Amino acid sequence: MKISSLLDGARKQAEPVIRNITDDQLDARTPCAEYTVGDLLNHLLHVVISFQELAAKRMADFSTTPDRLTGDWRALFATEAEELVAAWAAPGADEGTSGQMGLPATTVGRMALLDLTVHAWDLAHATGQDFTPDPDAVTALFELVDQMGPTAREMNVFGAPVDVPADADPFQKLLAATGRTPV
Repeated sequence: MKISSLLDGARKQAEPVIRNITDDQLDARTPCAEYTVGDLLNHLLHVVISFQELAAKRMADFSTTPDRLTGDWRALFATEAEELVAAWAAPGADEGTSGQMGLPATTVGRMALLDLTVHAWDLAHATGQDFTPDPDAVTALFELVDQMGPTAREMNVFGAPVDVPADADPFQKLLAATGRTPV
């Protein structure tokens, strides 16, 4: 399945979560210990915008995260998430290497998919919302998490894997592999 199709499925699952976050929830804690809901929203918006640049084989600035929670940030997220899908649907976006990361474009696209999927769950969990991920996205992310897991843990992007029951569903297993405790 093309990365743009996977991103579109994840976008459709993430948008209602973002749309239903209220301003009074922005200071709430998230499963990402260093992030409040507002911080994580800002991070996710930055990822969605920056990975558009990487799809176009341009450099993306990850040195700072500008404050994007001004104005109608819910509409901004919806617009930028659609642009992310379009960027990865462009001819050649999923070929070769992508931006300054020097990684295969398909890996970079799946990194965006991981952020969009897992952080949507983080935000839903922090704000008391239900979240059902796109099942195709979950399937596509297992290989990435296995491949990038050790490096992501070294960089404190993932926590230590969490044990889950044998009958845990695939998404719970994916969350656990990133150091989250699925509830």
